[in-house]
Amino acid sequence: MKTIPHWINGTYAPIGERTADVTNPATGVVTGAVSLASVDESNAAVAAAAAAFPAWRDTSLARRTQILFAFRELLNARRPELAAIVTAEHGKVLDDALGEITRGQEVVEFACGMPHLLKGAYTENASTNVDVHSKRQSLGPVAIISPFNFPAMVPMWFFPIAIAAGNTVVVKPSEKDPSALNWVAELWKEAGLPDGVFNVLHGDKVAVDALLTHPDIKAVSFVGSTPIAQYVYRTGTAHGKRVQALGGAKNHMVVLPDADLDLAADAAVNAGFGSAGERCMAISALVAVGDIADGLVERIASRTSTLRVGDGVRGCDMGPLVTAAHRDKVAGYIDAGEAAGATIVVDGRGVTADADANGFFLGPTLFDHVTPDMSIYTDEIFGPVLAVIRVDTYDEALTLINSNEFGNGTAIFTNDGGAARRFENEVEVGMVGINVPVPVPMAYYSFGGWKNSLFGDSHAHGMEGVNFYTRGKVVTSRWQEPSHGGINLGFPQNS
Repeated sequence: MKTIPHWINGTYAPIGERTADVTNPATGVVTGAVSLASVDESNAAVAAAAAAFPAWRDTSLARRTQILFAFRELLNARRPELAAIVTAEHGKVLDDALGEITRGQEVVEFACGMPHLLKGAYTENASTNVDVHSKRQSLGPVAIISPFNFPAMVPMWFFPIAIAAGNTVVVKPSEKDPSALNWVAELWKEAGLPDGVFNVLHGDKVAVDALLTHPDIKAVSFVGSTPIAQYVYRTGTAHGKRVQALGGAKNHMVVLPDADLDLAADAAVNAGFGSAGERCMAISALVAVGDIADGLVERIASRTSTLRVGDGVRGCDMGPLVTAAHRDKVAGYIDAGEAAGATIVVDGRGVTADADANGFFLGPTLFDHVTPDMSIYTDEIFGPVLAVIRVDTYDEALTLINSNEFGNGTAIFTNDGGAARRFENEVEVGMVGINVPVPVPMAYYSFGGWKNSLFGDSHAHGMEGVNFYTRGKVVTSRWQEPSHGGINLGFPQNS
C-alpha cells in the first residue's frame, strides 16, 4: 500500500502522525494512506511558498513562459499516466479522466500567453509633462482548495494562471483522491519550476483552516459544496484575503416543443450520467415543456438502458461513486423520490456492474413526474439521478430556474432562435448552453455561477482569473526638461 506525502519546497515531506485511507472506488480496496497535515506542516508549506515568492515574482515573463510551455509539453505527452491515477482514485472511466485533463490543459495553454495578458496601459502627456501608466503585479503565496470530483482539472483552473502571473502556490486537494497533484508537482519540477513555487498540502479541515487564516496567504480559490464555500469565503475574507469560492448547483435543461428530441435525449444522458453525475455542471433537472415529455422520456430511457456500468479501466460508460457513504446517500435520494410519488422509469439501485462486487456502484436512474417540492428536485444529489419535471409553458420553465437558489449552469434545447435569445437574456444563471448541455466555457472565458453557486465576485480562469491573481498599480510620473545643454549622465556619446 502506497503512502501519499505532502510536496513542500520541491521534495516529499515525511508522512505525519495523521493519515487517511485512499480507496479504489471500483474495487473497494484501500490502496494508500495520505498524510493529513498538522498546523505545523501547513505552516511549512506556506513558508516554502513565501520564501520562493520574491525570486519568482522577479523572474522575467520570458522565463516564466518557457517553464509553462515545458510543463504543457510534458503534460500533453503523459496525459494517460495522469488519467490512470484519476481513474484509480476517483473511479471515473478513463475517457472521462482524459477529458478532464484536456480541459485543464486548456488553462495551461491560456496561461502561456501571460506576457500579453499582463500588458498595462500608457498615456503620454496626460497633463503637461506628466505621463501615466498602469501595471498588474503578483500577490504573493496563494492557496487552492480543490474538490474530489475533478482532481486534475479543477486545480488547473487556477494554478497555471497564478504561477504564470508570478505568484507561488499551495494546493490542498481532496483527501479522497490526492495522488494526481503529487504527480503534477513532479511534472512541474521536471519542467524547471523553482522549488517552493508549487506545493501540495494534503489534509482535512485542519489544513483548510490553517490556509484560510495564515497571514502570508494572500488569496484563496475554492470549489466545493455551497455550505463549505460559504465558510471558506467568510473565514478567508475575515482574515484579509481575496477569495473566490465556487459552490453547489442544480442545473436545469429545458426542452421546448420544437427541439430535436433525439439530440436532447443524447445530451440528457451524457450530461446527467457522465462521471456518475459527480459534476458541478451535471444536468440533474430536465424540464419538458408542452406535450413532448412522453417521447423525450422514452428516448432517454432507451439510451440509458444501453449504458454499461463498471470499472473505469474496462471500457465501461460509467464508473462507481467516489465512496460507499456517498453511494448510499445517493441511493437514499432514490428511495425518497419513490416514496414521494415520482415515477421511476429507470432504477439504478439494482445495477450489475462489470467490476469487483465490492465497488461503490449505483446505476443511472431516471425519474418522471417530479414536482418541485421533492428532495430529488430541491437538493444537489451529486450522483447519476435525472429528474424530469413537466410544465406547460416556457414561462413556467423560466420561473422554475430563476426561483432556484443555485445559478451555476443551465441549457435550453430548441430550434427557435428567438426563444433561445430570450432565454439567454432572461435566465438568472452564470453559464448558459443553447443546444449544448454542459456549457463549460473555454479557458479564455471565465467559469462561474450566480446566486448560491458563487461567493465573491471573481470567476475562475479567463481574464477574471488573471485579475484575481494580480493587483493593479497606476504610476503617474513627471520629468523636468533638461537644463542648458542637457545633463551628462556618463553614457557614451555617439560620434
